[in-house]
Amino acid sequence: MSGVLTIAEPEPNLDAEVRKRNIVFSVGGVGEQLVIEHFRKTPGLPKLHPAQRGTKNVDANSRDGERYSIKTICHAKKTGTIYQPDQDKNKLLFEYVLIVKLAEDWSLESIHQLGWNDFVKVRSWDKRMNAWYVAISQRTLGAAQLIYQAPGKNA
Repeated sequence: MSGVLTIAEPEPNLDAEVRKRNIVFSVGGVGEQLVIEHFRKTPGLPKLHPAQRGTKNVDANSRDGERYSIKTICHAKKTGTIYQPDQDKNKLLFEYVLIVKLAEDWSLESIHQLGWNDFVKVRSWDKRMNAWYVAISQRTLGAAQLIYQAPGKNA
Protein backbone atom coordinates (compact mmCIF):
# COMPACT_ATOMS: atom_id res chain seq x y z
CA MET A 1 0.00 0.00 0.00
CA SER A 2 1.44 3.32 -1.07
CA GLY A 3 -0.79 5.39 1.19
CA VAL A 4 -2.79 6.70 -1.77
CA LEU A 5 -6.50 6.49 -1.31
CA THR A 6 -8.28 5.11 -4.33
CA ILE A 7 -11.98 5.40 -4.74
CA ALA A 8 -13.76 2.62 -6.53
CA GLU A 9 -15.87 3.56 -9.49
CA PRO A 10 -19.52 3.81 -8.50
CA GLU A 11 -21.79 0.97 -9.45
CA PRO A 12 -23.30 1.92 -12.85
CA ASN A 13 -26.82 1.28 -11.63
CA LEU A 14 -26.41 3.06 -8.28
CA ASP A 15 -28.20 6.24 -9.40
CA ALA A 16 -31.10 4.25 -10.82
CA GLU A 17 -31.34 2.13 -7.66
CA VAL A 18 -31.27 5.19 -5.39
CA ARG A 19 -34.12 6.76 -7.39
CA LYS A 20 -36.07 3.48 -7.44
CA ARG A 21 -35.88 3.27 -3.64
CA ASN A 22 -36.81 6.96 -3.31
CA ILE A 23 -33.60 7.71 -1.40
CA VAL A 24 -32.57 11.36 -1.28
CA PHE A 25 -28.88 11.76 -1.99
CA SER A 26 -28.29 15.53 -1.96
CA VAL A 27 -28.57 18.52 0.37
CA GLY A 28 -31.14 20.04 -1.98
CA GLY A 29 -33.22 16.87 -2.09
CA VAL A 30 -33.19 16.52 1.69
CA GLY A 31 -34.22 20.15 2.09
CA GLU A 32 -37.08 19.74 -0.35
CA GLN A 33 -38.41 16.66 1.45
CA LEU A 34 -38.12 18.29 4.88
CA VAL A 35 -39.85 21.50 3.84
CA ILE A 36 -42.68 19.73 1.99
CA GLU A 37 -43.27 17.52 5.04
CA HIS A 38 -43.18 20.53 7.38
CA PHE A 39 -45.73 22.40 5.26
CA ARG A 40 -47.98 19.32 5.07
CA LYS A 41 -48.09 18.77 8.84
CA THR A 42 -48.24 22.41 10.00
CA PRO A 43 -51.72 23.91 10.35
CA GLY A 44 -52.07 27.25 8.59
CA LEU A 45 -49.41 26.53 5.96
CA PRO A 46 -50.34 25.52 2.41
CA LYS A 47 -50.05 21.83 1.63
CA LEU A 48 -47.18 21.37 -0.82
CA HIS A 49 -46.44 18.55 -3.19
CA PRO A 50 -43.29 18.03 -5.28
CA ALA A 51 -43.24 19.66 -8.71
CA GLN A 52 -42.94 17.43 -11.74
CA ARG A 53 -39.36 16.22 -12.19
CA GLY A 54 -37.42 18.55 -14.49
CA THR A 55 -39.56 21.64 -13.87
CA LYS A 56 -37.25 24.65 -14.06
CA ASN A 57 -36.92 26.77 -10.90
CA VAL A 58 -39.99 25.20 -9.26
CA ASP A 59 -39.59 22.43 -6.69
CA ALA A 60 -43.07 22.33 -5.13
CA ASN A 61 -46.61 23.48 -5.78
CA SER A 62 -49.45 24.31 -3.42
CA ARG A 63 -52.97 23.02 -3.91
CA ASP A 64 -53.88 26.60 -4.92
CA GLY A 65 -51.37 26.52 -7.78
CA GLU A 66 -48.66 28.63 -6.15
CA ARG A 67 -45.14 27.71 -7.27
CA TYR A 68 -42.29 27.37 -4.77
CA SER A 69 -38.57 27.36 -5.48
CA ILE A 70 -36.77 25.62 -2.61
CA LYS A 71 -33.13 26.52 -2.01
CA THR A 72 -31.33 24.50 0.65
CA ILE A 73 -28.11 25.54 2.33
CA CYS A 74 -25.86 23.86 4.85
CA HIS A 75 -23.17 26.30 6.04
CA ALA A 76 -23.32 28.24 2.77
CA LYS A 77 -23.28 32.00 2.23
CA LYS A 78 -25.57 31.91 -0.80
CA THR A 79 -28.26 29.75 -2.34
CA GLY A 80 -28.04 27.69 -5.45
CA THR A 81 -28.90 29.31 -8.75
CA ILE A 82 -32.22 30.32 -10.24
CA TYR A 83 -32.07 30.44 -14.01
CA GLN A 84 -33.71 33.20 -16.03
CA PRO A 85 -35.16 31.47 -19.11
CA ASP A 86 -35.22 34.58 -21.32
CA GLN A 87 -34.17 38.23 -21.45
CA ASP A 88 -37.06 39.48 -19.29
CA LYS A 89 -35.26 39.70 -15.93
CA ASN A 90 -38.51 40.46 -14.10
CA LYS A 91 -40.54 37.59 -15.55
CA LEU A 92 -42.39 35.86 -12.69
CA LEU A 93 -40.73 32.44 -12.30
CA PHE A 94 -42.46 31.40 -9.05
CA GLU A 95 -44.57 32.95 -6.32
CA TYR A 96 -42.25 32.08 -3.42
CA VAL A 97 -38.69 31.04 -2.74
CA LEU A 98 -38.05 29.08 0.43
CA ILE A 99 -34.57 29.24 1.91
CA VAL A 100 -34.05 26.09 3.93
CA LYS A 101 -31.15 26.03 6.37
CA LEU A 102 -29.91 22.61 7.46
CA ALA A 103 -27.78 21.84 10.51
CA GLU A 104 -24.55 19.83 10.21
CA ASP A 105 -26.51 16.62 10.66
CA TRP A 106 -28.89 17.73 7.86
CA SER A 107 -31.77 18.28 10.28
CA LEU A 108 -34.09 21.21 9.65
CA GLU A 109 -32.74 24.39 11.24
CA SER A 110 -34.97 27.06 9.67
CA ILE A 111 -37.23 27.94 6.77
CA HIS A 112 -37.38 31.49 5.41
CA GLN A 113 -39.91 32.56 2.76
CA LEU A 114 -39.57 35.36 0.24
CA GLY A 115 -42.40 36.37 -2.06
CA TRP A 116 -41.50 37.21 -5.65
CA ASN A 117 -41.25 40.98 -5.04
CA ASP A 118 -38.94 40.51 -2.05
CA PHE A 119 -36.86 37.99 -4.00
CA VAL A 120 -36.40 40.60 -6.77
CA LYS A 121 -35.18 43.13 -4.17
CA VAL A 122 -32.53 40.84 -2.61
CA ARG A 123 -31.39 38.66 -5.52
CA SER A 124 -27.92 38.92 -7.03
CA TRP A 125 -26.63 38.00 -10.48
CA ASP A 126 -23.94 35.35 -10.86
CA LYS A 127 -22.14 36.25 -14.12
CA ARG A 128 -20.26 32.96 -14.25
CA MET A 129 -23.43 30.85 -13.90
CA ASN A 130 -25.60 33.34 -15.79
CA ALA A 131 -28.26 32.97 -13.12
CA TRP A 132 -29.69 34.55 -9.96
CA TYR A 133 -28.85 33.58 -6.39
CA VAL A 134 -29.72 34.90 -2.94
CA ALA A 135 -26.97 35.86 -0.51
CA ILE A 136 -27.59 34.68 3.04
CA SER A 137 -27.37 38.00 4.84
CA GLN A 138 -29.21 40.10 7.41
CA ARG A 139 -30.75 42.04 4.51
CA THR A 140 -32.12 38.88 2.93
CA LEU A 141 -33.30 37.20 6.12
CA GLY A 142 -34.77 40.51 7.31
CA ALA A 143 -36.90 40.68 4.15
CA ALA A 144 -38.00 37.06 4.53
CA GLN A 145 -40.83 35.67 6.62
CA LEU A 146 -39.55 33.14 9.15
CA ILE A 147 -41.70 30.03 8.68
CA TYR A 148 -39.83 27.71 11.05
CA GLN A 149 -36.99 27.93 13.55
CA ALA A 150 -35.62 24.85 15.32
CA PRO A 151 -35.70 25.17 19.10
CA GLY A 152 -32.48 26.69 20.43
CA LYS A 153 -31.29 27.90 17.00
CA ASN A 154 -30.90 31.45 15.75
CA ALA A 155 -32.10 32.52 12.31
